[in-house]
Amino acid sequence: MTMRTSRASKARKSTAKSPPKVGTRAKPVQSASRLIDQRIRDLGGWRGETLARMRALILEAEPETTEEWKWMGTPVWSHHGIVCTGEAYAMVVKLTFARGAGIPDPSRLFNSSLKGNTRRAIDIREGEKVDAGAFKALVKAAVAQNAPPGKAKSVKLLSGGNPQIAKADGDAPVQAYLAAMPGWKREAGRRLDALIVRTVPDVRKAVKWNSPFYGVEGRGWFLNFHCFTKFVKVAFFRGTSLRPLPPGKSKHKEVRYLDIHEDDPLDEELAAKWIRQASKLPGWDS
Repeated sequence: MTMRTSRASKARKSTAKSPPKVGTRAKPVQSASRLIDQRIRDLGGWRGETLARMRALILEAEPETTEEWKWMGTPVWSHHGIVCTGEAYAMVVKLTFARGAGIPDPSRLFNSSLKGNTRRAIDIREGEKVDAGAFKALVKAAVAQNAPPGKAKSVKLLSGGNPQIAKADGDAPVQAYLAAMPGWKREAGRRLDALIVRTVPDVRKAVKWNSPFYGVEGRGWFLNFHCFTKFVKVAFFRGTSLRPLPPGKSKHKEVRYLDIHEDDPLDEELAAKWIRQASKLPGWDS
């Protein structure tokens, strides 16, 4: 039950017993955002600062997020369903992701509610800082997970199960691609996307030729990936300059590949090292 519903219910009961006098005004119901503002002010100290900082990151990650006030005093952020809630206790500020168990967490931010099949939470204690890029990647993954199923189902899969997504710049077409990746490849794609965002926080994204592209403004594109029948192929456009060399050879002089199969564990530390190096090199321009 939301705070708004609760207040409306109380107002009806009050009206039944004692009608308001002529000329009086009903007390306005505060918006959820204002109630969250007040909650942050009431907390004060490190807890208020922490909740304010995490709220700002959520809204940066998905500006169309809706703020709600539920369960008699809990800030909730939603986008086609609950993304996460923000609660403050004596010792921790807790961000609980409603469907966190299904979200890739390469940075291992989740440190609470780890045994459930649905929720995952991040407990933040006084003095602790959460990696902003990794957290925003979690929020984006949660938003993508909540996307209406009809959108993903309407995407045509091409040869090898690769999603057909129209060419466009920005995160939105990339998220559409990730949501449409079939089977185990969807999780692999989301893990890659989250790892890239965490490693290169100012990364530029686009979909070109039915593949997500990642680059840096002014330096071009450094990486893309593509679905094949039995694996996801990651292409480093300046791969021959990376150390150690990515394992897959290419017909193109400077390109190297990393093929991710269903049962292959992804060495995220090594992959992040390649991504970091690649992002600093002159990339490919289209």
